[in-house]
Amino acid sequence: MSIAHPYILFLGDAPDQLAAKTANGVAMWRRSWCVGQLRLAGCNATVGLPDVTLEEGVAAGAKTLVVGVANRGGRISEVWQQTLIKALELGLDLASGLHNRLSAVPAVREAAQRLDRSLFDVRHPTREFDVGNGEPRSGKRLLTVGSDCSVGKMFTSLAIEREMRARGMRADFRATGQTGILIAGDGVSVDAVVSDFISGATEWLSPANDDDHWDLIEGQGSLFHASFAGVSLGLLHGAQPHALVLCHEPGRPHMRGLPGYKLPDLGQCIELNERCAHLTNPAARTVGIACNTSGLDAAGTDRALGELADRFGLPAVDPVKHGVGPIVDALVG
Repeated sequence: MSIAHPYILFLGDAPDQLAAKTANGVAMWRRSWCVGQLRLAGCNATVGLPDVTLEEGVAAGAKTLVVGVANRGGRISEVWQQTLIKALELGLDLASGLHNRLSAVPAVREAAQRLDRSLFDVRHPTREFDVGNGEPRSGKRLLTVGSDCSVGKMFTSLAIEREMRARGMRADFRATGQTGILIAGDGVSVDAVVSDFISGATEWLSPANDDDHWDLIEGQGSLFHASFAGVSLGLLHGAQPHALVLCHEPGRPHMRGLPGYKLPDLGQCIELNERCAHLTNPAARTVGIACNTSGLDAAGTDRALGELADRFGLPAVDPVKHGVGPIVDALVG
C-alpha cells in the first residue's frame, strides 16, 4: 500500500496520551508530512501539532486522514464515523492501524466506494506474497532485532535512517508494523502475513538495490519470545541482513506479557540471531546495541551501556539520549 501525504492526524476522543501512540510516532518522525491534528470533544491527548478542522486541513493540502489513536475495544464509534465520512466527502483518503478495519464499517465502506476514495487498513496486507527463495540480492540491509518485544526496534531503525541521510548516505526505512507503515507511507504489516510467506514478504519489501544503498528493516518480536518468535525468524531469513542491531531494555523484569520467562542472556541473543541470519546471508554480523534506558538515571545509563560495550566490543547507545552515530560509524568503518 502507498498512502498519500500530507496527513491530518485524527486523535478522536482519546482518553489519554498513550491511546495516541500511533499519532505520536507519525508526528515525531514525519512532522513535515502533517498539516495538523483533529481532536473531538473529550480528547485528552495531543501530539503538539496545530488543531485543524477537516476543511482547514484540506485547504492546507492534506490528502489522507490518519486514524492515529486506539480506542476502547477497537470499534469505530458513530461519532467517529461521522468525521470519517465527512473526510471522504471532502476528498480525503482514510488510513488506520486499528484491528477493526475501516472497510468493515458499512457506512464508511459505502461512502468510499461512492466517492472513489481509498481506505488503507494498514494492519491488513492488500496483496499476496510469494514464499521466500533465499536468493542473494544486491544492496545492503540492516535489521533491528530484540531481546524482547517493544524494546525500540522501530525507533532505532528510524534513527539510523535519519543519521545515515544526514551523512549523505542512501538509506530507506522499511516498515513492518502498522505505525511504521504510516510513518513510511508504505510497507507490510508482517504480523498479518500467513506464516509461510513472511520471508517472501520481507524479500518483496526490501528488493535488490544499488550496492551503496541501505534498507533499514524494522524488526518485530524476538527469537526468545514464546509468542512471537516465528515472525522474528521469518524477518531474519527474508531480510538477508548484512548488519544486525540488537535492541534491549536493561532492567526489564521478564518477557513482555510472559511473567514466567526471563529475558535472555544478551550473548546468547546475539549468537542465535546471527546464526539464524546466516542461513540466507553468511556475512551477517551484529554492529551495535541500542538500549531503552528510560528507566535509568544518568549514572545508571552510563554504567549499563559501558558494561555492554566492554563485554561485546560493540557500540552501545540509547538512541533517544545519545543518537545512533556510533552504530553508523561501526557500520561504515
